[in-house]
Amino acid sequence: MKTIAVLYGGKSGEHEVSLISAASIIKNLDPARYSILPIGITKAGEWLLQDEASLRLIVNGRSGMEGLPPIVSGTKVSVLPGIGLVSEKASGTWEILECDIVFPVLHGTFGEDGTVQGLLECAGLPYVGSGVLGSAVGMDKQVAKELWLREGLPVVEFITVRKNDLMNPHFLSALGRKIEARFGWPCFVKPASSGSSVGTSKATDEASLTHALDKAFAYDEKVLIEEFIPARELECAVLGNEDPRAFSPGEIIPAHEYYDYDAKYKDPEGATLQVPASLSETQEENLKAMAVKAYKACGFSGMARMDFFIDKRTGAILLNEANTIPGFTAISMYPRMCQAGGLSYPALLETLLDLGLKRFESRNKLSYNYDAEA
Repeated sequence: MKTIAVLYGGKSGEHEVSLISAASIIKNLDPARYSILPIGITKAGEWLLQDEASLRLIVNGRSGMEGLPPIVSGTKVSVLPGIGLVSEKASGTWEILECDIVFPVLHGTFGEDGTVQGLLECAGLPYVGSGVLGSAVGMDKQVAKELWLREGLPVVEFITVRKNDLMNPHFLSALGRKIEARFGWPCFVKPASSGSSVGTSKATDEASLTHALDKAFAYDEKVLIEEFIPARELECAVLGNEDPRAFSPGEIIPAHEYYDYDAKYKDPEGATLQVPASLSETQEENLKAMAVKAYKACGFSGMARMDFFIDKRTGAILLNEANTIPGFTAISMYPRMCQAGGLSYPALLETLLDLGLKRFESRNKLSYNYDAEA
């Protein structure tokens, strides 16, 4: 039996989403094959090992959409470089926690951005998903887009704004003129390194742009302003390490103005999720090929959900963004696309654990010492 440390919660605007994703994952891990260490990370960043009662609420049938209980107490856990996970004992000493692999279910900052991945690398712990570089690239929408452009992949037109730019009293008016010249109103304003549409809003003029920038800068010091495209929204699940596989895309048909945080996680009627999407064979193959190429360009491993637009006016397929730890709730697109492709939710989790262990084994074969005779 393998012991899996499931990390969830986190110091992120997507903390609550993580509780729901972790609940779904824990509920679908075979208890005959896996022992779970549920480690909740508070909004302040403290790691706390949760008790068996938290697990029983999920395993015994509680709906995954209700999520795990709030993280308010537990045994303190730390990560020690070269040692692994340790927990604090009542005596004030520490003991090593046996762990075969870590499953980070941490959406957004301090979990999906390479920070936790670097910590786990230092501790010598295998983990599910992309490594440090892939995670960081996937989190930073500007960097990902720049890499895709270098590969000749089409992306949504964008302008990058940094918080320091607002110190210039003439910047906003100049930005408004730049938007009008590049792609016009309306446009979308979003934090460069955030997910689940947190901090994202639509701007229709300079006045609403100011409000949208304030909202986005609350979550990041770099913001993207993107062209509004009247488009179909599609997502493609990609799974694998060196030889990734793309599944048939799904389409999001939002009931809200756009596919925002509430539509994704709070409102069961917030969107219709059509899996697979209604596409021609050529469209599907082109989109899947683009997804794999974009996945490789960013150095992803394990999994990623690649998001696309199809322009309703021209039919052009445009890359929007990537998500290296996509939602795993009962209504999330990534597991649903895999299920439509014949990979059940439990089998998907087993595949991800296997990919994480294989990546760890491969990296362990590398030499970290200089040998003059080699």
